[in-house]
Amino acid sequence: MEWFEIVAVAVAGVVGAGGLGFLTLRGRSSQAPEPESGRSSGSVDVLDRVDGDVDEGLDGSGSVIVVDREGVDQEGVDLEPELEIPAEPEPEPERVPLGRPSFFERFSKARSAFTGYLGDLVGIGKVDEETWEELEEALIRADVGVSTSLALISDVRNEAKEAGVDDGAAILELLKKRMRAELADKQRDLTIDDGETNVWLFVGVNGVGKTTTIGKLGRRLSDAGYKPLMAAGDTFRAAAAEQLTMWAERANAEIVRGNEGGDPSSVIFDGVQAAAARNCDVVLADTAGRLQNKSNLMDELSKVRRVADREPGHVSEVLLVIDATTGQNGMSQAKVFTEAVEVTGVVLTKLDGSAKGGIVFAIETELGIPVKLVGLGEGVADLIDFDPDEFINALFE
Repeated sequence: MEWFEIVAVAVAGVVGAGGLGFLTLRGRSSQAPEPESGRSSGSVDVLDRVDGDVDEGLDGSGSVIVVDREGVDQEGVDLEPELEIPAEPEPEPERVPLGRPSFFERFSKARSAFTGYLGDLVGIGKVDEETWEELEEALIRADVGVSTSLALISDVRNEAKEAGVDDGAAILELLKKRMRAELADKQRDLTIDDGETNVWLFVGVNGVGKTTTIGKLGRRLSDAGYKPLMAAGDTFRAAAAEQLTMWAERANAEIVRGNEGGDPSSVIFDGVQAAAARNCDVVLADTAGRLQNKSNLMDELSKVRRVADREPGHVSEVLLVIDATTGQNGMSQAKVFTEAVEVTGVVLTKLDGSAKGGIVFAIETELGIPVKLVGLGEGVADLIDFDPDEFINALFE
């Protein structure tokens, strides 16, 4: 052997002994042993495979394979692999019933804003004209609405006069009683008609939480034994369908989606047809919240409403989703949407983060629409049925 051949062999041995942490091979050498499956962490590990314009290896495959060098001895021969016992598959975790949050715990912002003045009212011996005006102002600041606040104070003053009471504590009890009566006797149940392919349409501007509300309701329906199907009808918002698909997986619900920018009515129609074929109880239909202008949006929603009600579809709920933190802006939205579709109820989201909980009264008295659901947090269990008594108690205590 010539001297330069000896040097070449020595250099190759040094490189092979550990000079490289990872080795990139193109193709697979005909002399190298083929890696076995089921090896331990010291075995040859294929990390990536990229097809494309790369230099072909000896087998001409054109693939790039990254191989882990750890666990290969200096001669290039794999060390003895350890036997690996396959682990038994873990059972699916059992679903735990969702705990219901309380208004009192989650309603602190609205309560502190509203009761800051009311707490002082309790200690007043005799309510005068200035006190009535301050009480009226407190209601308006809580977003009860100007007209609703004026009506409430007027009714309470009349009742106080008839009852012959004028101290602060008694006036506060009359106000509480009057506000409770304002929210009483409303139909707040969500409707699922037997033998029908029920459709619940969710409408509202972008950012109020329509898609999240659908996801949480889907989980709730699944846990209650219903079979929901979600229809990704908001085809104009980027990633809306992906977001709803994620919620469908969490809720173990079916989903129908279309192409981004496609016709929302077609997606809803396909969803209804799929629900009927798969014996689903209710279609939870997402809708667009923003188009080129208000007129286009309202026209699109009216069309969606008509299409969803075609056989075998049966629209049993049209739920308007409003962000409680927007206050009176939410009222303006509600008025516009009720002109386009027959809203059957309101979902008031982010109520736990709002100091303007009085919007509940404005919605129900000025629009005559019941608040059916409220969001009191980010968790799945934090979307709950609206309970007027619990709401009033949390507001005043």
